[in-house]
Amino acid sequence: MAGRVVFGHEDLMRCRFAVSPLWETFAAVHTLFEPHRQGFHLPWVRAARLPAEVDLEPFRLLLPRPGYVPDFLTPPPLGPLAPIEEELERLRAIPPAQVGAELRACLLDPRRALPASATDPLLADPAATRDAMADLLSACWEHLLRPHWPRLRALLDADVADRSRTLAEHGLERLVTALDGRLTWKQGTLHVESRAAADELRLDGRGLLLMPSAFVWPELILVGDEPWQPTLIYPARGIGELWSPPPGRPPEALAAVLGRTRARLLVALSRPETTTGLAARLGLSPASVSAHLTALRDAGLLESWRSGRRVFYARTALGTALTGENTDPG
Repeated sequence: MAGRVVFGHEDLMRCRFAVSPLWETFAAVHTLFEPHRQGFHLPWVRAARLPAEVDLEPFRLLLPRPGYVPDFLTPPPLGPLAPIEEELERLRAIPPAQVGAELRACLLDPRRALPASATDPLLADPAATRDAMADLLSACWEHLLRPHWPRLRALLDADVADRSRTLAEHGLERLVTALDGRLTWKQGTLHVESRAAADELRLDGRGLLLMPSAFVWPELILVGDEPWQPTLIYPARGIGELWSPPPGRPPEALAAVLGRTRARLLVALSRPETTTGLAARLGLSPASVSAHLTALRDAGLLESWRSGRRVFYARTALGTALTGENTDPG
């Protein structure tokens, strides 16, 4: 399905990035349900465990294929990164009338022909359903995502940092067309090839929220219904390496020159990452990692830049050459 996002002059200045633990939690549950979404996440899927009392059946009803998925379950974040507790609080504050309208759009879709025995319990009391879904998402977060959040956040933050540089250096058109091959830009309009895209979405000064996701793959989702902030959720760069084991031993010759820890860090920086992210991946202390990264940067092997409160590191061409990796994109 093709959708069009029409930008005005104000919208060009009101695009922003965000990371949402709540969205990742819901999308992770969706991944458990559908094998075609699991390709990059098989190690996580095999390890995923939920207590017997956590019943995911309501989510199966609210994740039709095809069909409308209620937006109230994942309200677009207001800032670049809100704790999931704040996101769940926002969910619980959504007016019951809005929840009820979205539940009806999902559950009473004539294409689904769901029995009343399945839909009535969810439709009878929208406020109670909203709160129950918030509790269920909270349980899924605790058991499925919280243990892996440092790894996931490092991936998502690195994507945002990289895309933000593209936006600053090359502008919005270059940014959006680089996000995904299903996005094209023509005369102030973003064209989206996705089953989850409205025919036409006029931003009308609201701007567009851009959210990388580890678990949205292989889909690309455009949220445009009122009253929600228009949002484009796209697959984050680097998900193919998300569940890979920590980098192995660096080449002996490189370790002999740089020292083993610095060589490990240089090899591990196949994508931009923060001190905290590298420390979590390699099992090192953040203070030690910070000191080694500074030394590598001072030697011209790394570059660094700030995105919000976080500092990202990436290899320079010289640093990549020393690792022996092929830099030829072909």
